[in-house]
Amino acid sequence: MTGGEGSKAMSESPPPPTVGGTGSSKLAIADFDPPKRPKRNKFAFACATLASMTSILLGYDIGVMSGAALYIKKDWKISDVQIEVLIGILNVYCLIGSAAAGRTSDCIGRRYTIVFACAIFFAGALLMGFATNYAFLMVGRFVAGVGVGYALMIAPVYTAEVSPASSRGFLTSFPEVFINGGILLGYVSNLAFSKLPVHLSWRFMLGIGAIPSVFLAVGVLAMPESPRWLVMQGRLGDAKKVLRRISDSPEEAALRLSDIKEAAGVPPECDDDVVSIPESKKNKGEGVWKELLINPTPAVRRVLIAAIGIHFFQQSSGIDAVVLYSPRIFAKAGITSDTNKLLATVAVGFVKTIFILVATFMLDKYGRRPLLLSSVGGMVLSLLTLAMSLTIIDHSDHRLTWAIALCITMVCAYVASFSIGLGPITWVYSSEIFPLRLRAQGVSMGVAVNRVVSGVISMTFLSLSNAITTGGAFFLFSGIATVAWLFFFAFLPETQGRILEQMNELFDDFRWKESLHGKKGRNEDAKEGSNANAKGGQIQLEGSTTKTNSES
Repeated sequence: MTGGEGSKAMSESPPPPTVGGTGSSKLAIADFDPPKRPKRNKFAFACATLASMTSILLGYDIGVMSGAALYIKKDWKISDVQIEVLIGILNVYCLIGSAAAGRTSDCIGRRYTIVFACAIFFAGALLMGFATNYAFLMVGRFVAGVGVGYALMIAPVYTAEVSPASSRGFLTSFPEVFINGGILLGYVSNLAFSKLPVHLSWRFMLGIGAIPSVFLAVGVLAMPESPRWLVMQGRLGDAKKVLRRISDSPEEAALRLSDIKEAAGVPPECDDDVVSIPESKKNKGEGVWKELLINPTPAVRRVLIAAIGIHFFQQSSGIDAVVLYSPRIFAKAGITSDTNKLLATVAVGFVKTIFILVATFMLDKYGRRPLLLSSVGGMVLSLLTLAMSLTIIDHSDHRLTWAIALCITMVCAYVASFSIGLGPITWVYSSEIFPLRLRAQGVSMGVAVNRVVSGVISMTFLSLSNAITTGGAFFLFSGIATVAWLFFFAFLPETQGRILEQMNELFDDFRWKESLHGKKGRNEDAKEGSNANAKGGQIQLEGSTTKTNSES
């Protein structure tokens, strides 16, 4: 081959490789080229965005209550205990919504469950805005909490089920992105309405949260239903149409359909638009709790521990204490003006939002484990420094400007470290590791743990700070974050690039030493299979149906 012919061969796009055929020089050269990444699926991106925007509701409530509480206390002259109960009780009320959302989404579908969540939160926001006394306000918190619980559980489940494997980490991190966006909106709302009379300011802050829920409910109706839920209802034809729109290639759509059909008990050769699903496989919730809690397989037990563990440590490391009580923390640091406290809080919300956006683009590039371990390590260091700074300020009899600046910097560093890993990965990881039949109920358990721990932290932080000082509270959070790092290092395998139906074997075979050295156990071909989709993938389609104990 001459130099001109070689250049021409290298510049041409290679044809799909064949098996057993004679290898031409053009094909041999092309085989050395790196595989092209498929273009990001715009339709799946739009669906994930719409579904995840329901998380704005939780974020807005968290952010707005941090400032509204200051004005509620001034207006009604209530105690610190009543304030921390008012702020934290929403997380306990979330349990009702998240517990009911699993069964609801299995019965009426993921899409209509999101609409239902928006409607509930709309009613709760109006009740809070028009509250005439503390008891009335608590009723509004209850209704809003149920709506938030629904949204928290269903958004990551739907997003994981419509996302192609190549960008699942990016898309499934969207709920955390919008939680952060909602927190920032809440902080901005505090600042915008802070100049109103005290009795009106907090009402506008809380009541205006009803507006986005209306637009979200209408927008969600334009989304398709989850293909996995459609197959579980026997609607194979509808599932095919959705999969063709949300997959990176026709080959990937066929592969995903094949794996879902196996999990649902549909024969591989069955290609009818409407099929009959065996009663034992129907995703109606029957027997799920028994499979999860009473008689789980070793893989399911590991998945459940991993999901509950990551949700527990996400909240127990103190993120809600920082987000909800940042004005109080800045007051302890020496900032006296309410406006300056709110401005510093907006800065924290801005940093948190920027870094969560950075994290979404890193999840599918660097994987879950490296970001998670780096994130928690940064949290430990920033919490320790913040605790030492606050302790120094407590023991000083004059204003220490450098210590105040260091406190603000460490709060920003802490939320940045959280947002770069532990924040988004908690939702990504827990929504992708459960088998199809157990996914809705399993994720709802993780969300329940998340909200319980968040509620405990939110309702005890002021009392804890009074008992052991604010610096002592952050020393405690840093110790919990250290334990979290050890748990993640020893127990959580890398899930990057694997399709959802392969998670069971991954957890069944995981050894932390293998993950440390970049190995993935017996199922080494999982990630390679996703790359094969972009090159034609017919070979994989014939032999990649993975049998899992919990899904067969």
